[in-house]
Amino acid sequence: MLQVRTGPDQLWDIDYRSGGPITVNGQAFEWDLAALGDGCYHILYAGKSFAAELLSVEYQTKTLVLKLNGQRMELQAKDRFDLLLDKLGMSNTAASKVNELKAPMPGLIVDIRVSQGQVVQKGDPLLVLEAMKMENILKAPGEGTISAIKVNLRDNVTKGQVLIQFS
Repeated sequence: MLQVRTGPDQLWDIDYRSGGPITVNGQAFEWDLAALGDGCYHILYAGKSFAAELLSVEYQTKTLVLKLNGQRMELQAKDRFDLLLDKLGMSNTAASKVNELKAPMPGLIVDIRVSQGQVVQKGDPLLVLEAMKMENILKAPGEGTISAIKVNLRDNVTKGQVLIQFS
């Protein structure tokens, strides 16, 4: 089960189970998806054709940015664990105690947008990681001060490698 926010008041409950039908807000969701390569897709849904391009993915915050028929759209997903933390009032506590940013996947550092000693707010862009021909903007998981940048421009990084430390 995922809860996906596509706008300030647009919330979608998506249920997907292995081998079962996908439902959106309790209704069966039947679609045809064809990968065209380089993050581009063709979608057929309810007799309509859609062109989709995946612009960026942030695995830490579970945020996708895509272009759907030329219109930019940001999607924020929460899985059952995120929803449970929200219900228990623990979601902000976990994010504010992060001391480092790790690479969510292997890739190449193509841009560093911060410097040591800089104060950042939650969601501020820190680095751009290129993986599988897609640029992923890695953002600050919480408020803090950059105490160390552990990578350089054009460095190849591995999944889980520490990229930035916070104080």
